[in-house]
Amino acid sequence: MGKQKQVKFGEAIAVLLMMLVVMGVGVIGFGISPQIPVLLVIALVILWAKIRHFSWDAIHQGITEGVTTGIVPLFIFILIGVLISVWIAAGIIPSLMVAGFKLLSVQWFVPSVFLVCALIGTSIGSAFTTISTVGIALFGMGTTMSLNPALVAGAIISGAIFGDKTSPLSDSTNLASAIAGADLFKHIKNLMWSTIPAFLVSLTLYAILGYGTASGDALGKVQTTVNVLTTHFTISWWAALPIIVMFVCAFLKIPAIATLLLNIAIAVVMIFIEQPTMKVKPLVTMMESGFVSHTGNQAVDALLSRGGITSMMGTVSLIIMTLSLGGLLMKFDLIQIAMQPLTKRLHRNGDLVTAGVLGGIAVNLFVGEQYLSTILPGKAFKKAFNDHGLDNLALSRVLEDGGTVINYLVPWGVASSFAAGTLGVSTLAFLPFCFFSLLSPVFSILSGYTGIGLKKMTVTKTVTQ
Repeated sequence: MGKQKQVKFGEAIAVLLMMLVVMGVGVIGFGISPQIPVLLVIALVILWAKIRHFSWDAIHQGITEGVTTGIVPLFIFILIGVLISVWIAAGIIPSLMVAGFKLLSVQWFVPSVFLVCALIGTSIGSAFTTISTVGIALFGMGTTMSLNPALVAGAIISGAIFGDKTSPLSDSTNLASAIAGADLFKHIKNLMWSTIPAFLVSLTLYAILGYGTASGDALGKVQTTVNVLTTHFTISWWAALPIIVMFVCAFLKIPAIATLLLNIAIAVVMIFIEQPTMKVKPLVTMMESGFVSHTGNQAVDALLSRGGITSMMGTVSLIIMTLSLGGLLMKFDLIQIAMQPLTKRLHRNGDLVTAGVLGGIAVNLFVGEQYLSTILPGKAFKKAFNDHGLDNLALSRVLEDGGTVINYLVPWGVASSFAAGTLGVSTLAFLPFCFFSLLSPVFSILSGYTGIGLKKMTVTKTVTQ
């Protein structure tokens, strides 16, 4: 076996383009689930690595290092699957739906969904939890009103992303500030230059597209759904208890795993109180396989038959594979090599910001993993940003606008697969309505070229006496 050679720029680009073509053709062209195309790409990267004489130890190390970073998120996904099932069984999600029908106007429902998810997401710092709890309830309300499911899903996801992006409790927000070397709260403040415009334009679009779009028999469907929910589930104000606990845990900065476990425990206690005849085995089966609704109303049963550990296994397997792929790319420096020549040819601040945003989007497209879309461009562009006199806050905002929010738009992305599976709407369907994700990079690039909100390094002058 010959000696391993330095990977060249053209070779790195060829490997990355091969990956993009395989995943794009598989997921978009053939409409298959992303797991198999990603697995095929991993196999092709390993084949390339062996042709280039990388050792099996290096390949295994890359996979191991990649997956290690996602152990905690993997466990969180499993807990979310359990949480969804027990929240439905305990009447928490049905109660949210009934309360929402009474409080929210049909005409302004879509912008209200965006605002509610943004508020909750900011409070708890987790887009996934927002989508999988309150998001399910709001989606059920929207489909009952005969609104466009893709539009409602886009509003839910956009609001959740806004909350996740601007919350000091968010993993992705903390990661972006840490990778760039920026203060967390200064980072969140600086995000507003692109985030607030994207938020306001998104809200306006949801108000325009959502106003008066409900069908004429929407009120009749709403009343029918409310009757079904009140007949087959326990609808009460104490269903708000787990939600209150979730907010309290966020305020106390209790980690996500502990918060989810506590919420699951509270919901289980509620189930036994509301259903004294409930046995342990059916409850455990429900937590494993998901809640199955038997109301007799087809629409309600389709909406509320979900959750369970097994429902998360598709997303969990995708996370493992994308992290493995990302670990291999990092081990062989493929993305870094592809980006390095670009950073040397950028002269204007706007060009550098655009390249950083596009770098995050590219990693999302190549790997489909949210964390790596922040880590890899952050490492590749940090020196270039500093050489241009740009503060670390400028880079941290670019990492959010090009990395964090875009993963929900990539059909083989972990975040988009989770959202699509949880709400039952395909990524390509809700993508055109996920306005906040689409607009954030645009306003970030505009900031780069106009200089508005673009944070530059502060030069400290030393006065000698």
